[in-house]
Amino acid sequence: MIDNRDLTRRETLIIGAGALASIAVPSAAAQEGAERHGMSAFGDLKYSADFKHFEYVDPNAPKGGLFSQVGPVRLYNQNFLTFNSLNSYILKGDGPQGMELTFASLMASAEDEPDGMYGLAARAVQISADGLVYRFLMRPGITFHDGSPLTAHDVAYSLQTLKDKGHPIAQIQLRDFAGAEATDDATVIVRFAPQRARDVPLFVAGCPIFSRAYYSTRPFDETTLDVPLGSGPYKVGRFESGRYIE
Repeated sequence: MIDNRDLTRRETLIIGAGALASIAVPSAAAQEGAERHGMSAFGDLKYSADFKHFEYVDPNAPKGGLFSQVGPVRLYNQNFLTFNSLNSYILKGDGPQGMELTFASLMASAEDEPDGMYGLAARAVQISADGLVYRFLMRPGITFHDGSPLTAHDVAYSLQTLKDKGHPIAQIQLRDFAGAEATDDATVIVRFAPQRARDVPLFVAGCPIFSRAYYSTRPFDETTLDVPLGSGPYKVGRFESGRYIE
């Protein structure tokens, strides 16, 4: 028998987030559609809107050097030991670890919270009272690595593409994602199915943002060793298929 008094916040998340398909009771802010700098499955956040950096980050840490590793986890089609494609978001091929670092997302996870996410490409989000409509407000000045602007249209394209053509795991996680539309360059509206799983908005907020223009002339669902156009903190450097990637 479990004593509810002994359940921690993390344990509650583990027990409930994956299995329950429920809608959290909205706060007054959600009912009013107020802008939020972040979100979580339970509504509470550790960091305030004016925080400068996560507590575990040293903004004055030295930069540079070389770090080599085989990562402890992999995503989608990534392979621990080899790769023959730089497209790591489809079923085909073996992707290299770390490709997710080359893409920005609407929000970023805090490593010292089990479920907190904070604005990255999106500066804020507005949530409807029923929890089925999320209005993400894009941060001005965000660009892809080639200097082209990253807009709400790229976000809407990326989410729909992942649901239609992405790796089966991504398609399953987007099952309760009902669609997205960009009302202008700075606003994307994301809709969810009734009685959506609690953690689906968090997954959507963490999805990679692809360039709609880049993929207008390239197939998304094919393997390739062409470096994809990203917007994240890292870029693909030198690599040799099956051996190493920087």
